Amino acid sequence: MFYNKKKLENKKEKLKSEEKKENEKEDNEKISILNKSISHLNKVLQEGNFVELTYLLGNKKEMFIRNFLAGISRGIGIGIGVTIITAILVMILQKIVTLNIPVIGEYISDIVEIVQRSR
Repeated sequence: MFYNKKKLENKKEKLKSEEKKENEKEDNEKISILNKSISHLNKVLQEGNFVELTYLLGNKKEMFIRNFLAGISRGIGIGIGVTIITAILVMILQKIVTLNIPVIGEYISDIVEIVQRSR
C-alpha cells in the first residue's frame, strides 16, 4: 500500500512537471507572438513617418508656419485656376457669338459685354 502511494505521488509530480513544461511552452509562444506584433507595429510606424508627425504636432511654431504657407499656396492656386477657367469660358462664348445663333447669341453677347466692361 505504501508503494502505491509513492507511485501515485510520483505520477502526480510527473504530471505537474509536464504541465509546467506545457505552460512554459505556451508562455514562450505568446511572448514570441507578442514580439512579432511589436516588431510589425514598429515597422508600420516607421514607414508612416509617425515619429516625424508627432514631432510636427508638438512644435506649434513649425505647424503654424506650414499651415500658413499651405493656405497661401491654396489661395494663389485657386485664384489662378479660376482666372484661367473664366478666360477659357469667355473665349468659348465669344466663338459661339460669332456663329450668330439667334436666341443664344444675344444672351452670350450680353454676358461677354458685361465681362469686358468689368475689366
